[in-house]
Parts: sequence; C-alpha cells; structure tokens
Amino acid sequence: MTAYLLTFRTPPGPGGPSAFEAWAGWQLKLGARLRDRGNPVFTAVSLGASAAGTSLGGYSLIRAVSLDEAVSLAQGCPMLAAGGGVEVGELTCHDDMFDEWLGRHA
Repeated sequence: MTAYLLTFRTPPGPGGPSAFEAWAGWQLKLGARLRDRGNPVFTAVSLGASAAGTSLGGYSLIRAVSLDEAVSLAQGCPMLAAGGGVEVGELTCHDDMFDEWLGRHA
C-alpha cells in the first residue's frame, strides 16, 4: 500500500465539540488505513497560491492501494460538509536519493 497525505482546508468559523465528534467518527471508520491521525492547525500563514477563503486546517496520513481509493476515503471527511476542502497527495520516499546527494555534498 502507498501512503497518502490528506491536508484539510478550513473555512472561517469555529469548530466546537460536534466537529470533534465528526472527526473522531470519520477517523474511526478509516481503521487500519489511518497511519497518522495528524493534528489540527490553529494558526497558519500561506505563501504563494492557496485556496481562496480557506486556510490550512490540519493533516492526516492514510494508506490506500491507489489514488482513487485515497480520494474515496477522503470523501467522508467532515471538512467537506463544513464548507472546507481536502487535498490528497501520494507520498514517495526520497531518503536514499537524498542520502546519496548528501554524501557527495557534505
């Protein structure tokens, strides 16, 4: 399985206890596919282009067999019902490549 990063775009407004319940329920449904529950973001600064009317709200890491499956899992995110957004990105590891580069430049 491949790791996917979900970043959440939050619309203006408070969350509250009901928002926490929705998030906890969605993450429970993800089950073993949830690699890192992540954390919410309360203060953020955007550099360059970003989605208008939203700010970074947090992240989660999930496992899925394909980008399509990751998108399907993300469609249950409570952020969508709250008027926010979710970005889904497939992660790849460049550790070996970076270690080689570092060995030549250190």
